[in-house]
Amino acid sequence: MTAVNAQPSPLPNSPDPCASADCVTAEALLAWRRSLLQQHPGGSAAELDWLLDLGGGLGWQALQQLHLHPQRPVVLQRSLVALAGLWQRHLQEQIPLQYLLGMCPWRDLSLQVAPGVLIPRAETELLVELALQLPEAPPGLWADLGSGSGALAVALARAWPHSQGLAVELSDVARQQAAVNLQAAELAARVQLLAGSWWQPLAPWWGQLQLVVANPPYIPTAVWARLEPGVREHEPRLALDGGADGLDALRVIAAGARAALAPGGGLLLEHHCDQADAVAALLAAAGLQQLGRHHDLEGHWRFASARAPL
Repeated sequence: MTAVNAQPSPLPNSPDPCASADCVTAEALLAWRRSLLQQHPGGSAAELDWLLDLGGGLGWQALQQLHLHPQRPVVLQRSLVALAGLWQRHLQEQIPLQYLLGMCPWRDLSLQVAPGVLIPRAETELLVELALQLPEAPPGLWADLGSGSGALAVALARAWPHSQGLAVELSDVARQQAAVNLQAAELAARVQLLAGSWWQPLAPWWGQLQLVVANPPYIPTAVWARLEPGVREHEPRLALDGGADGLDALRVIAAGARAALAPGGGLLLEHHCDQADAVAALLAAAGLQQLGRHHDLEGHWRFASARAPL
């Protein structure tokens, strides 16, 4: 994503160049940042800098340059008072910054997100990369199961301008958010949003799907219950909790894949870091072939691939 960064302007003659609430000197901005981190030692400097970037328009590189020119004025997208208010809500109420700002950078996209919609994770970007590396890409017809914010659907539709996509989502809130992101990317005409659970809304296209991707809920319930409050209390349980062993949704997806996929069609799944063997067994039991497993950014087995028989 290309963020709009606030850049220091040339040093003016006036000793007080900032006449608006969203304009401060570099020195004052750095002092404000130090003060917030001292007042809230539990806060992360990286998260505060992320807030300055996405909420204030001041990128990391521009932030570093402020040390060289302490008197230069910096015009922010929000005032320091507004940014401090967002920071305090984040720390006190454990609300993710993405929800407070209403957006999330993901790949080269800026996706809109809101409570009730899963915040896209960096590891899921690799699911897009795996799809793009398939030898038969782009497929003529593909589907995204459990689309959430529409992150995967937007990324694949942008990469494959001559393909048709189907995005399935059970949650009304998430489906509305996906519609917003598809519309913003001018992709609504090429990705059809469908309401329902997993394969069921795709019944008219069973046997025709050349590629299906899915990032289903896969966290075991006991693990979900121990997640940090910012995730457990604010992000939708429907998109995270995969049942007692985390495999509830993955079982459904694996069981229906052979009937839904076109002959030789591919399936790409994200799963928990310790589920690779279990997911492979589900895919094999469903009659799928060419089983593969793939690493995430930290080297864990996080993705599974398979194909329907020809």
